[in-house]
Amino acid sequence: MTPVLAFDIETAPDCDGLRRLYDLDPALTDKDVAEIAFQRRRTVANHDFLQLHQHRVIAIACALREGDGFRVWSLGTLEDSEGELIRRFFDGVEKYTPQLVSWNGGGFDLPVLHYRSLVHAISAPRYWDQGDEERDFRWNNYISRYHARHLDLMDLLALYQPRNNVPLDEMAKLIGFPGKLGMDGSQVWGAYLDGKLRDIRSYCETDAANTYLLYLRFQLLRGVFDAAQYEREIALVRGTLAKSAETHWRTFLEAWK
Repeated sequence: MTPVLAFDIETAPDCDGLRRLYDLDPALTDKDVAEIAFQRRRTVANHDFLQLHQHRVIAIACALREGDGFRVWSLGTLEDSEGELIRRFFDGVEKYTPQLVSWNGGGFDLPVLHYRSLVHAISAPRYWDQGDEERDFRWNNYISRYHARHLDLMDLLALYQPRNNVPLDEMAKLIGFPGKLGMDGSQVWGAYLDGKLRDIRSYCETDAANTYLLYLRFQLLRGVFDAAQYEREIALVRGTLAKSAETHWRTFLEAWK
């Protein structure tokens, strides 16, 4: 069975980069630098969501179904650099050649990882292979929008029409899955400034788990799983998370109807 890797990232403004881009005073705090960037963005876009190359990756969570097992974890440690987190992600692609699964990964997560990989001089030949090294990748690779090695569930279910996009949280909760817990994306920057990186990593892990659960339901939808197999896969996720002593998984299971 091809390993399946559902993933999610969390980001914060790249304040060091923004200082260079805007020639800002090095003495400015990160909070002040970010606010200047937000204000500049609002003047041109009527919102303060920064362009993707100005995001710094602060957490990457993975939900991996491989062999007989399933696990969810955050890459690296609280102390690891952005470059190390991204390197670990692409090392996993190199090792497993997994089916990547995301919710809006084509619109956000992967482009951010692309730009930030350039910043950190990261090599990811397996991920970028479009048939030069392995012939099969010419017709099924991670990069082409309509190929299957990366499955952006939101994009596919919306039939590639942005007006049809729906939030991960709402889709998960409609089905009875937990959805977002503890915070949402708009609160990540504030939590990061408050030193709550551990909480951000936990939140990111629950997003990866929700994404994987939606993937299981999608496999039932398209007939890859029958009802019995779907229930076995769901039971594996529940059983795995129930063994964890981490608080966010207890909360996650309590919210799972």
